[in-house]
Amino acid sequence: MLQNPGDVARASYRAYADKDRDAIEALIAPDFHFTSPLDNRLDRDTYFRRCWPNSVTLARFDFVDVAVHGEHVFVVYEAETVDGRRFRNAERLRVRDGRIIEAEVYFGWNVPHDARDGGFVDACG
Repeated sequence: MLQNPGDVARASYRAYADKDRDAIEALIAPDFHFTSPLDNRLDRDTYFRRCWPNSVTLARFDFVDVAVHGEHVFVVYEAETVDGRRFRNAERLRVRDGRIIEAEVYFGWNVPHDARDGGFVDACG
């Protein structure tokens, strides 16, 4: 079992991109919780029902930054979908005893950015 939180984090993204359910199940603790702008503290079972099916849309993750601070891992990545779209996100994972106990996702932007350099796009909603 991996013990370094950064290695655990990287392995979880590889498992997601590889659609390796057994590998990711081994990396996620029984008391795991997942939060994103769309999800509020989902438990492990709900995460696998709601979020795991999205793995079919992801082709790969390219790590921009992986920083370990104690049991927390801060990850910035660019992901590529199977249809070639790219986007950047940031996540904070909490790892204990070689397993992820918490994930917080902060949505980023499309790559390339939808706004021109020095510009912006209007918010929807």
